[in-house]
Amino acid sequence: MQGFYNLSNKIRETLQLDAFVNTVTFGDIFEIDLNKSTIFPLSHVMISGATMQSNVWNFSVSVLCMDIVDESKEFPEGIPAEFRGTSNEQDVLNTQMAVANRLLELLLRGDLYVEKYQLDGNPQLEFFVDRFENKLAGVTATFNVLVPNDMTIC
Repeated sequence: MQGFYNLSNKIRETLQLDAFVNTVTFGDIFEIDLNKSTIFPLSHVMISGATMQSNVWNFSVSVLCMDIVDESKEFPEGIPAEFRGTSNEQDVLNTQMAVANRLLELLLRGDLYVEKYQLDGNPQLEFFVDRFENKLAGVTATFNVLVPNDMTIC
């Protein structure tokens, strides 16, 4: 059975093709050196479990898409500082949501769907700011993916 390996590699490959992703990591987020600014924007993949459903495996996946917030961002005239602040936090949230959205769309009806990595149910997205050591912002996408069970009974 190769379902776990195949799924994690497909997600990694897909995220690495995204223009707003510099690094893709896997596993425990607290084992990643988040102080290295060269790794951002970063997408981190976690597979927390799987349920066997007849001839498919239903994997529970979370992908954290994040980037460093630039605190000295200047905006053009006409954008109120009270709303945007003095950072690019909203830009980071928007671009990282787009990274998650592209991955989810490929699982829902794109190339990954055709390759039998199919989104199951409704994904949940949760925004975060400054969750780790440095000022980071982004989105955590939590979703389920159906993968064929290729194990034979012989």
